Amino acid sequence: MLEFKNINRWFDGPEGKVTALDEVCLSVSPGEFLAVRGPSGCGKTTLLLIAGGLLRPNTGQVSLDGHDPYALSPEMRSKMRASMIGFVFQQFHLIPYLTVQQNILAPSLALPAKGADQRAKELLSRFGLDDRAGHVPAQLSTGQRQRTALARALLNKPKIILADEPTGNLDEGNADIVFGYLSQYVAEGGCVLLVTHDVRAAAHATRTLQMVDGRIIQ
Repeated sequence: MLEFKNINRWFDGPEGKVTALDEVCLSVSPGEFLAVRGPSGCGKTTLLLIAGGLLRPNTGQVSLDGHDPYALSPEMRSKMRASMIGFVFQQFHLIPYLTVQQNILAPSLALPAKGADQRAKELLSRFGLDDRAGHVPAQLSTGQRQRTALARALLNKPKIILADEPTGNLDEGNADIVFGYLSQYVAEGGCVLLVTHDVRAAAHATRTLQMVDGRIIQ
């Protein structure tokens, strides 16, 4: 589903080039939960942004479901993201003035689809948010906000979920709930690429890689 071949990404800093990714190779297949662990600043978020078609690598090749997203026009790349990828972030990025149900439906603005309202209701029930459907994010607990974000990521039935430290703001109980939902999504045929420093991720992932200074070392 996702493949990196010799991906390099660097940025210009005040003291010269700063390398974020250095000859990174990896792949994620359907039915796989890949966790990439590493300390802050090692390149994990850069890796995820490139995987999601949001940041062009300097060199190397990205393949998403057999296609290079960076060979597409920006408009077509956006449509590819909307139809194939679900994003989950540490900070949730919920829209503060929308209700839980409206936040879950937000991806349908980029990719209108029949049955989106019914799909949102199913996700509300699946994530135990029925009684919070009309609440705004400020009225939710931290765990409920992350469950809302995960439900939103699943609205368009993506082929892959990209998760950036999704349990970083959660206690152990809520973190286990999120890992459980991600594992269930994988069991149903999806795939997950998760970047994290959370050691608990290894207990739920089907495979774990270690990243240090922009390189996959294990």
